[in-house]
Amino acid sequence: METKPKIVVLTGAGISAESGLATFRDSDGLWENFNVEDVATITGWHKNPALVQDFYNKRRKQALAAEPNAGHKALVDLEQKYDVTIITQNVDNLHEKAGSSNVVHLHGELTKMRSSGDPSLVYEMESYEIQMGDLCEKGHQLRPHIVWFGEEVPMMEVAFDITQEAEIFIVVGTSLNVYPAAGLAYAVPRGVPIFVVDPHTPDMGTTPNVTFIQEPATTGLAKLVGELLS
Repeated sequence: METKPKIVVLTGAGISAESGLATFRDSDGLWENFNVEDVATITGWHKNPALVQDFYNKRRKQALAAEPNAGHKALVDLEQKYDVTIITQNVDNLHEKAGSSNVVHLHGELTKMRSSGDPSLVYEMESYEIQMGDLCEKGHQLRPHIVWFGEEVPMMEVAFDITQEAEIFIVVGTSLNVYPAAGLAYAVPRGVPIFVVDPHTPDMGTTPNVTFIQEPATTGLAKLVGELLS
């Protein structure tokens, strides 16, 4: 059986923004009028967990109503000829909704919750809300299954190993400013072609083999995928 060439795709907030999901980096460190420090850090959680729960309940409700766009769907089309793994910094499930079969979430998933006392206890959510007083089986408060600023990124090692296997690497909708995720673009094996799809070209220094497609994900990915499939 013929093995398909391996494409690894790193996606960021830009691809979800085109489905109507807000990104905090567009608005001076505010996210839906909240300070990022208050709602997206472990310190914010310890200071005011009720505020953080409410914020993510709203994000979750919004994300569940959102639909995948042409960018998400183009990545599904790539699976016709390639072995595609998507490494996403996004916490929505739009890649899965579109039909992508192999998605690694670096920063957690809105559709899951976990124990605040035992990170290994992760649960699928049946509604969009986590209430204060909702406990895991060990009696700890349940919290969003999100990697906040100031926390370890447990899937980083997995993502690094996947990146090392890439025969083509695609970056879409990310400024490459958020580490450690941004480091993946520089962990691509020497000689592997890199395509960057984003209206704002990130500075990649002297990284070789980079082709920039200065367009939004919806149009830029459609063009790139068309070329790769032909």
